[in-house]
Amino acid sequence: MTLPAWLTAVTFNDDGLIPAIAQDHQTGRILMMAWMNAEALQLTAQTQTAVYFSRSRAKLWHKGESSGHTQTVHDIRLDCDADVIVLSVTQAGGIACHTGRESCFYQRLDLSGQTPVWQTVDKVLKDPADIYHSHDSTSETLEIENTGSNTDSTDMSQSQSVTAQAQVDKVSVLQQLDSVLAERKQADADSSYVASLYAKGLNKILEKVGEESTESIIAAKDFANCDESTDKASYDEARHELIYEVADVWFHTLVGLAWFDIESDAVLNELGRRFGLSGIDEKAAR
Repeated sequence: MTLPAWLTAVTFNDDGLIPAIAQDHQTGRILMMAWMNAEALQLTAQTQTAVYFSRSRAKLWHKGESSGHTQTVHDIRLDCDADVIVLSVTQAGGIACHTGRESCFYQRLDLSGQTPVWQTVDKVLKDPADIYHSHDSTSETLEIENTGSNTDSTDMSQSQSVTAQAQVDKVSVLQQLDSVLAERKQADADSSYVASLYAKGLNKILEKVGEESTESIIAAKDFANCDESTDKASYDEARHELIYEVADVWFHTLVGLAWFDIESDAVLNELGRRFGLSGIDEKAAR
């Protein structure tokens, strides 16, 4: 596909993405930061509504498609290095953050004491449970790319959705992932996120494992600092974020194993072998 001249002037990173900052058109306040690929940026310009790219789901994300909190775009700017986008937007509902706040940047570093500490300074305008009324925060969703006849499709609307509330065989989920990852090794790099990782090589896969591991550590520390009794919404959000990030670590680790043609059964068998063994004795025997 031939890109228009204005789009070729944009510098996307190695993953074909560029950070996009949404700023309130009236007040100038920073509302959120997300990622765009070329298609998302082009659609944003064409429709004058914000369209982003979800890295975790490897699909376009129309802001407000679940919450109704769409963003009308008035202005699109590119920085001096051509590698950051700023959108001037009108935020529907006055809520940009999935926590129910006006802005995703609701934590301020308090430097008044001996030790700097992050403080929540913006109130929740609407309970996330009311915003995402069709989403149960206790039901984590794992989306697996469709392994049917249309294996080249990355449209997540064709994915299989397996929830924690469903009666599913957890081992079967891993086996399905094994199958998908094996198929993606033979797929065109432009056909899916996993195929693009394989095309970039082992170092890129390992880089993603490290990146997601770091994000899971940060999520764990954030969750540890939450108090369910004083801020239930933030507690639930942090819990969800930790589960989400750990799922990313597991997923990218499986991608790494698949690079070596190792399936998840090998890891499950190793874990099974350790039952009944003293962890101290097992480590000493290595």
